[in-house]
Amino acid sequence: MIAITPIPAFNDNYLWLLDNGVDAIVVDPGDAAPVDAYLKSNNLNLAAILITHHHGDHIGGVPRLKQMYGCRTYGPSNDSVNGLDYRLDQGDSITIEELGLSFQVIDVPGHTRGHIAYFMPESSLCTNGLFCGDTLFSGGCGRLFEGTPQQMWQSMQKILSLPENTKIYPAHEYTLSNLKFASEVEPQNQHLTHYIEKVKALRELNQPSLPSELSVEKQVNPFLRIREPSVISSAMHRVSRDTLSEPEVFAVIRQWKDSF
Repeated sequence: MIAITPIPAFNDNYLWLLDNGVDAIVVDPGDAAPVDAYLKSNNLNLAAILITHHHGDHIGGVPRLKQMYGCRTYGPSNDSVNGLDYRLDQGDSITIEELGLSFQVIDVPGHTRGHIAYFMPESSLCTNGLFCGDTLFSGGCGRLFEGTPQQMWQSMQKILSLPENTKIYPAHEYTLSNLKFASEVEPQNQHLTHYIEKVKALRELNQPSLPSELSVEKQVNPFLRIREPSVISSAMHRVSRDTLSEPEVFAVIRQWKDSF
């Protein structure tokens, strides 16, 4: 089986490391030092690096790790990430032979124009998993630094189409603050109330709130619940409108979150 470990970095980043006891993959290593320390302490070789987008806290450690381990690097073709061995687009698939793992590439623009996510289909080695960088968080989504609300809503719909049991591996521990905002949008959502208590208990023990699961996010994450009457009603009330399209609902909720 494949072990998937969140390596903490900076204030709230998780650098996700997958290993089979011999070889490893790391996703978005913004800092080389904690990754190298984990690899050495567990006697692991780094076979590959997967990059979702170009922000420094996701790529800062790539040159050093590549130099130290000679690993292959994969990343988005339409994002400004230098030094990649393989540039990927929607519909591409990659296989990391050392671990026997395959990933399907999903274009998820919004946070950046070229952001991609890696979907790992269920196999004998692992369950369904999505490594989504800063596109989707538990209870939230990334800020729109380069893309539009319509692009990000389209990205959310791609994620919504994945299997319900897909584990969600975002790059930041933002869950509690996201859920606080989600409660403003849907104050009567009992799934949200229960999930907040679960996450609080984990964080009080200094445990990660992640990974989440898509089935849970569909119940609590307002950015995946744009079609729900309660979310639509909150958005219309926010802007004093009687009707809103789906992209407009998304835009209202995202702007509301930005000012929250």
